[in-house]
Amino acid sequence: MPYHQNLIAGEWVGGNATENRNPSDTNDVVGLYAQGTPDDMRAAISAAKAAFPAWSRSGILERHAILRKTSDEILSRKEELGTLLAREEGKTLPEAIGETIRAAQIFDFFAGECLRLAGESLPSVRPGIGVEITREPIGPIGLITPWNFPIAIPAWKIAPALCYGNTVVLKPAELVPGCAWALADILHRAGLPKGVFNLVMGKGSVIGQVMLDSPDLAGISFTGSVGTGKRVALASIEHGRKYQLEMGGKNPFVILDDADLSIAVEASLNSCFFSTGQRCTASSRLIVTEGIHDRFVAALIERLKTVTVDNALKAGTHIGPVVDERQLMQDIDYIDIGRSEGANLAFGGERLNRETPGFYLQPALFTEATNQMRISREEVFGPVASLIRVKDYEEALSIANDTPFGLSSGIATTSLKHATHFRRNAEAGMVMVNLPTAGVDFHVPFGGRKGSSFGSREQGRYAAEFFTTVKTAYTLA
Repeated sequence: MPYHQNLIAGEWVGGNATENRNPSDTNDVVGLYAQGTPDDMRAAISAAKAAFPAWSRSGILERHAILRKTSDEILSRKEELGTLLAREEGKTLPEAIGETIRAAQIFDFFAGECLRLAGESLPSVRPGIGVEITREPIGPIGLITPWNFPIAIPAWKIAPALCYGNTVVLKPAELVPGCAWALADILHRAGLPKGVFNLVMGKGSVIGQVMLDSPDLAGISFTGSVGTGKRVALASIEHGRKYQLEMGGKNPFVILDDADLSIAVEASLNSCFFSTGQRCTASSRLIVTEGIHDRFVAALIERLKTVTVDNALKAGTHIGPVVDERQLMQDIDYIDIGRSEGANLAFGGERLNRETPGFYLQPALFTEATNQMRISREEVFGPVASLIRVKDYEEALSIANDTPFGLSSGIATTSLKHATHFRRNAEAGMVMVNLPTAGVDFHVPFGGRKGSSFGSREQGRYAAEFFTTVKTAYTLA
């Protein structure tokens, strides 16, 4: 079986390895992947630091060519890489191929941005002096990525970091090393100089703390849990480094009496349950006004009955397995909590058996929930949704905003008045009208408010705010 090593200073290195297993079929070993040590992480950070001076002054055409070549290879291998993604994370094959295409689009976008780097030239208020404002890379950057989007999220951190002249150390989630290794291999062969991009796979408890403790990282971009995000923030403050956090969500989707029922049902189904509910932008709170409540519940349950939960690689599968047994047990615990709190389990919630051994869970829909219940307050990160009945739009908006999170928020309505008001007053970084709360474009900002995010936005041109620093230069004419 192939053994995949870490990439440090342009060399493939590594000792001990661990098995990467398929959550759709636990008998299927995707591959063996190196387990990095603290010394490996220190070596990767040193390599990134050493490579930064030359890379930060490299030509924009060189960066463009490398990112474009990376994009082209990802796109040409979309079925192969999508299959790898589906095998290691459990996302259905069509979703996995779609995510792979998204990664290629991200690298293509930032290849273009390399050629559009710009600043400002202004007259000074003092005669005879010119002012130039430019953006420069910040230095070696640590990237910590989650398991739920194993190729897209690394892409939307790596591509802008390299585009703007930074060097990188990537620490992917332990559950999904395969896609990260594939990206590292593609970037390495695309011609990146030694040390510009480094990959260290392994346990966060072993190598993650080394990143947090390093004074040589100028920034850390993190996507993951709230608890770990707080640790990243505290460590970064101590070292005076930039940090960017994307964390949890408890995203609401509001359905008003005047909504198109079919649109509301399809958007809710996608928001709550597709990708096994394992998206930070997934909606796990359905807030439904009284006039449409009963019809909506009946229609959503009928739609759920048509959904197939099975092996992610199997044709016709709508929802794949939960990513691993630990996450499955967390989901089941929350279903038990919902029952004990008095919510009505109107559909699903059972562990399922399929032809191959895996972590299959029937989507769970709770009705008669309240916004004070734990299933309505805490992020489950699985195919579990609570439905809250409300009187009118005003109550719906109030409950939608009554959360410590603020990533994505959605509404189903045919009222321009309510849609316009909701877009302005929803306390979230992203708002969807008659669309699922999950599903974003790669060329526009991504991020949230409150406990969901901290720091500047990711993706699109707004990525420059994190990956660069502004310099103002004055020159006597």
